[in-house]
Amino acid sequence: MLAAGCGSSQVTTPIANASTNPPSKTANRTPSYTVMKTDEEWKKELTPEQYRVLREKGTERAFTGAYWNTKDPGVYRCAGCGEILFASDTKFDSGCGWPSFYAPTNSTVVAEQSDRSHLMDRTEVLCAKCGGHLGHVFDDGPQPTGLRYCINSASLKFEKK
Repeated sequence: MLAAGCGSSQVTTPIANASTNPPSKTANRTPSYTVMKTDEEWKKELTPEQYRVLREKGTERAFTGAYWNTKDPGVYRCAGCGEILFASDTKFDSGCGWPSFYAPTNSTVVAEQSDRSHLMDRTEVLCAKCGGHLGHVFDDGPQPTGLRYCINSASLKFEKK
């Protein structure tokens, strides 16, 4: 199942729809994407791997992405639209092989939706500005939120401070 991406060592119960309690206490669940492009425009602007992850909901293999082990201070932007999504001070080593954060920069930059693909019930995390697939959120993270945003490096661009 790890090949499907963002596996969890614990059983989680992500949202089934927006009316139930999601793992996230802050995420935007009613996005209105302000960045809208055609598939051809996305393909011209993104690398093939970024396109596969952001636009086709793919995932990179664990421990292969550019940022899973990055410890430098800075911010992580959406590779599709440049929105600042996560900050290095919320990044932690979850041992899962993907960059993990316990919170986005604020409640409006990510959106969530139910993901029942690959015979799993998870909560997908999307960029609220362009709708790009980022990864998944689980309720097995550290305090203060108890959340683990398991994010594909291909969906991010790191801006070092």
